[in-house]
Amino acid sequence: MAWKTLDDMDLAGKTVLTRVDINVPMENGVVTDATRIEKIVPTVKDIQARGGKVVLLAHFDRPKGKVVPEMSLGHVQDALAQALGCKVVFAADCVGDVAKAAIDAASPGDVVLLENTRFHAGEEKNDADLAKAMAALGDVFVNDAFSAAHRAHASTAGIAHLLPAAAGRLMEAELRALESALGKPVRPVVAVVGGAKVSTKLDLLGNLVSKVDHLVIGGGMANTFLVAGGTEVGKSLAERDMADTARAIMAKAEAAGCIIHLPLDVVVAREFRAGAANETVAVDACPADAMILDAGPATVAALEGVFTGAKTLIWNGPLGAFEIEPFDAATNAAARSVAALTKSGKLVSVAGGGDTVAALNKAGAAGDFSFISTAGGAFLEWMEGKELPGVAALM
Repeated sequence: MAWKTLDDMDLAGKTVLTRVDINVPMENGVVTDATRIEKIVPTVKDIQARGGKVVLLAHFDRPKGKVVPEMSLGHVQDALAQALGCKVVFAADCVGDVAKAAIDAASPGDVVLLENTRFHAGEEKNDADLAKAMAALGDVFVNDAFSAAHRAHASTAGIAHLLPAAAGRLMEAELRALESALGKPVRPVVAVVGGAKVSTKLDLLGNLVSKVDHLVIGGGMANTFLVAGGTEVGKSLAERDMADTARAIMAKAEAAGCIIHLPLDVVVAREFRAGAANETVAVDACPADAMILDAGPATVAALEGVFTGAKTLIWNGPLGAFEIEPFDAATNAAARSVAALTKSGKLVSVAGGGDTVAALNKAGAAGDFSFISTAGGAFLEWMEGKELPGVAALM
């Protein structure tokens, strides 16, 4: 890899500015899901063990360059201390005298949490002066926020050019997993891409067909491809105006030797609600008054055959309306198949994206995937083949 990790850095006695993502959901002032906080623990513990003073930089919500009290990182101080098992000192700014005083008062091994970087308008503009003010507080910069790496902000990209910089343990794990999935994968490679609209994943699909051997398309996107191929889908969600685009993607895939897999059979219903009356029909037999809400069992069986012949798999998006039963069946079955192959050592599997993580958790399959990315936008942009400023700045 072209970037340094904590193993390459001398941190003893150093103040280590550490960019993390602890933008966690809260309700009534209480953290309702501490997953992102728990993910940064290995990096913080490693810096402490190496004699570094840990100074955390992070954003919280979208204050748009203004001080918004309810978006203060002070609200996560207790949850952070609990996860780390040590005291966390909070400073009411991320630059200037307030931040410097808190850092100067800390000793090696201590943890200082600085206020929301987005309280400063220069953060999202990657303002050079703000980046310099942040850099002035430390000796070394560690970026452990892959989920914010697709943003060229002062605290993700700007500061990395001003101090010796390295990837934290979570960032390192993300980058290694992504490299194994698309950078230098063991073939054959399968990509599973689901979701509602082709229009939101054009760059993704266009990039993948030249990188993978098999592309599985599910969800509402599959309907658009079916329409493009002349198959009627009744009242199903489909972007009929994207048919030409879908045909262009299929042509590009064929030229690249990538096999696109669409549903063979589908589960249809007349209404979108949990437990709605439904039936399974051949893909070309969707009634005019019905909508496709999931892939059928024949499709899942075919996909299991594709998965069995693969060595690497990358997953983004569900195969159907996984949020409601019984239209989660195809996603659940396919996810469990991938999980079983991974657990048996036959497949390297990497997944990411908000709906994806929720779907795999719902299927009870997430724990057996090789790697589940906590990043949403950054994971997608990486799959699209785009350069991530926060990663590029570490090189």
